[in-house]
Amino acid sequence: MTIRVFLVDDQEMVRAGFVMVVEAQDDMTVVGEAGEGAQALERLAVTSADIVLMDVRMPRMDGVEATRRLLARDGAPKVVVLTTFDVDEHAFAALQAGASGFLVKDAPAEDLLSAIRTVHRGDAVISPTTTRRLLDEVAPDLPRRNGGPDPLDALTAREREVLLLIARGASNAAIGKELHLSEGTVKTHVGRLLAKLGMRDRVHVVIYAYEQRLVRPGR
Repeated sequence: MTIRVFLVDDQEMVRAGFVMVVEAQDDMTVVGEAGEGAQALERLAVTSADIVLMDVRMPRMDGVEATRRLLARDGAPKVVVLTTFDVDEHAFAALQAGASGFLVKDAPAEDLLSAIRTVHRGDAVISPTTTRRLLDEVAPDLPRRNGGPDPLDALTAREREVLLLIARGASNAAIGKELHLSEGTVKTHVGRLLAKLGMRDRVHVVIYAYEQRLVRPGR
């Protein structure tokens, strides 16, 4: 299956570089480009894409707002945010809006291609550990989600334990060792809690745990 990639960046030369890298792959193709968020939303309304590479800092409409509006649509493509810095509050805001991860713009081409393929498979392109480092910078300013029924009520006791360990940056293997479970059983628990919480991947579990004050920076 060919992965359809849409590029959003206000620098034409940057987009040209991404086009060269993506089009050189047998399993990818560039289906469109935009120079800022509003233009991207307009073009993506009539363009089928699997992955959107979204610059986070752009004039008119930035990548955060564009990501939020795009992912509110039915059947929306997945978004990977492009940022200049590896700890960027704007990148974190895009993760909160539903992006599947972020990538530093000067990352090697191999990392970009790996990120596209990883997100297309349904995984995040940053680890929970990296997410925690990002969260430690911005957690004091996070608003707490409230109102409505508590989604955690739907989780079993074991699923809650797994959620907290994910929030601390633990891998499946580490979770299995901590809870004396096989890695396969851990994967089953992770899949179930993601489904119950309506989340795409582990990264958003970490964000949720911080927003709910289930974990705190450094702990």
